[in-house]
Amino acid sequence: MPVIESLQGSRASELAPVAPGQRTTVVEIVVPVYNEAEDLAASIRRLDDFLAEAFPYEYRITIADNASTDATWTIAGDLSHERTNVGRHHLDLKGRGRALKQVWLESTADVVCYMDVDLSTDLKALLPLVAPLVTGHSDLAIGTRLSRSSRVVRGPKREFISRSYNLILRGALQVSFSDAQCGFKAIRTDVARELLPLVEDNNWFFDTEMLVLAQRAGLRIHEVPVDWVDDPGTTVHIASTATEDLKGVWRLMKGLASRKIPIDRLRADLAGRAPSAVPGVPNGMFGQLVRFGMVGVASTLAYFVLYLLLRGALGAQGANFASLLITAVGNTALNRKFTFGVTGRGGALKHQLGGLVAFAVALVLTSGSLWLLHTYWPDVPRLVEVAVLVVTNLLATLFRFVSLRVLMRKPSAA
Repeated sequence: MPVIESLQGSRASELAPVAPGQRTTVVEIVVPVYNEAEDLAASIRRLDDFLAEAFPYEYRITIADNASTDATWTIAGDLSHERTNVGRHHLDLKGRGRALKQVWLESTADVVCYMDVDLSTDLKALLPLVAPLVTGHSDLAIGTRLSRSSRVVRGPKREFISRSYNLILRGALQVSFSDAQCGFKAIRTDVARELLPLVEDNNWFFDTEMLVLAQRAGLRIHEVPVDWVDDPGTTVHIASTATEDLKGVWRLMKGLASRKIPIDRLRADLAGRAPSAVPGVPNGMFGQLVRFGMVGVASTLAYFVLYLLLRGALGAQGANFASLLITAVGNTALNRKFTFGVTGRGGALKHQLGGLVAFAVALVLTSGSLWLLHTYWPDVPRLVEVAVLVVTNLLATLFRFVSLRVLMRKPSAA
């Protein structure tokens, strides 16, 4: 990985060496791997060299092998004999989340953390990541690639996906953390023992689920801006991972709304809080979804009535535009007051502009679908035309809920 080396390699020499006798707290760094025989040895040696020279805490590195089928496990064994602070742990089943959960729960360290084997994150961020946990200031810590002070090298596709995913999390689950999927996180071990048994996902959504539950429990999450370089050789499948993440978001929404996830108990056990409001954590999402659905049904009925009335005079595209615009303004006004409980004129213009952005998205979806229909099926039946519009409007409605919930969030809301 020459690109990563050129930006991040040999920077440990900038930090003052730490004498082994000065180290007290124990930190365990887990590196989950699957078929990483090619890069494993170089990465672990570089990590161990950095920690030995510049890390002020006692540490151990654990290679968590997720049922690799190549020479990864053998190489991990060689490294554990070569390096005093390196160990290995084998799992018979794949899954990054499963590996982290198992190793973290069995750890005797004070703080546990993990990083990706490609060492995409600058290692100099490790101390700022774990220090607030060692002092007791914070409960979890994450690296963020989305801070203004972060320096990130990656393609536009991954950048778009990452930011879109975090926007969905902010809208659907009202999270306050900025980067759910950066492979650079730490947690106090005593917190992990209480929190992780409630985390169901065993793969890539593990990080997000852990953070959402932690936030809802009132735990303090520390964020560290990181320098990060994308690994062009990553084996992560973007489409399947994104689908899995969206399913996880929906599962969490249902679990939190139905109270199947025991957040009140977790909050009391972990944060010492009464099962009431936690600053920055929203309550009543289920009620918001119900009210938003009611407004959406009314708006959709109004849209189709207007569309059918205007279709003859304005044509399909004209009727679609006019109907969407009229109902978009009314929909935003109703959601502002009825769904999200926002009263008064403060922020009304911003909310309407946000609603118009959602309108623009809906227009692109619906107009694009109409154009495709009429291009490839000129004599499309009116019933099919309306059915396609129903589907695209459902997608536009999901986007509207997410965007309006972000815009109309009350900073002081519990």
